[in-house]
Amino acid sequence: MPAIDQNSRRRRPTGLIAVDETAAFDGPTLYAPLTGSGEVYLVDLHGRTVHQWNLPYRPGRHARLLTGGTLAYNGVLPGEKALFPMWHKYRGGVMLHAAPDGTVLREHRDPLQHHDAHHLDDGRILYTALEPLTGADAAGVRGGVPGSEAPGGVVWADTIKEVGPDGELLWSWRASENLDRETFALHEAYAREHWPLVNSVTPLRDGNVLASLRSVSAVVVISRDTGEILWRSSPGTVSQQHAPTELDDGRLLVFDNGVFRPGHDVPHSRVIEIDRADGAIAWEYHDPAREFFFAPFMGSAQRLPNGNTLVTDSPSGRLFEVTREGYLCWEYVVPYFAGYGESEVRGLFPSEPNAVFRAYRYAAADIPWLPAAAS
Repeated sequence: MPAIDQNSRRRRPTGLIAVDETAAFDGPTLYAPLTGSGEVYLVDLHGRTVHQWNLPYRPGRHARLLTGGTLAYNGVLPGEKALFPMWHKYRGGVMLHAAPDGTVLREHRDPLQHHDAHHLDDGRILYTALEPLTGADAAGVRGGVPGSEAPGGVVWADTIKEVGPDGELLWSWRASENLDRETFALHEAYAREHWPLVNSVTPLRDGNVLASLRSVSAVVVISRDTGEILWRSSPGTVSQQHAPTELDDGRLLVFDNGVFRPGHDVPHSRVIEIDRADGAIAWEYHDPAREFFFAPFMGSAQRLPNGNTLVTDSPSGRLFEVTREGYLCWEYVVPYFAGYGESEVRGLFPSEPNAVFRAYRYAAADIPWLPAAAS
């Protein structure tokens, strides 16, 4: 008899799991398998691949379509050394635009970029990067596991940069200058190699910057004019969260991972709306069996034009759509499994995952070059 595959996720069904066409938002879904070599897929509501890009770098997290259908893609810059063991897991370094046929139209490179790079339609890119803190500056970072700094006692601190279409630096922000060390201390279980771990950054309609600080469990609004923190989520509202976005009514949609959530002995993930006026949770989705939906790292949520929400359960490679009432109307599991190429990451994640960082759903009108039969 054949040996049993020991990858439990790969033993389960993949591809389209369920669809209710009367409730789901019709349109293709975009995703990039994290352990792929540069493949990006568009799948229709029935899970059929309707378009594929093959890019020269493995994903440095995710891809997204700009207005007009140009692909914005964040890739991993080859040949870089690991600043600390987890660095190869979430670093990027190449931020590019690609045509439908995969032709690279332009690139911006920064070897210290990681997690998120938000490409704007006018060619600007807002992205997260790192800078080293040493000596007293490193020691001044609060919290975390004692003695867990990066080699040489370095604490790598986050920066946010915005560059123009030509790569010119237009704006920058430094955690080391603008975050209070006591207020934004690392969780006690986190390594001190990276602070505060900004995993998402996006511009708000008022020009300020929305950011997610994973290792201190905070969503913040940063003043573009002064760099100060104008707003933060109330302590305990989110736990190791990802991917906050601004909704039309000004509320924030957040993928709340739920790691170390205060007052809960059984962890679970959820998607919430936060009302910035009072910090209250205005809407929440969690699985009816709460413990079934738990993503300890990564994840995202996208509000769709019909009011539904597309959720990326990243570690499981599970993409699903829910209505405002919490009815799951579409579910798809990424069928592509592979291991990480870097030995440092394979040591931490030895399995062959089908993980994706973020997925996005689009209306057919958003992709004018896609044949109508495929959309």
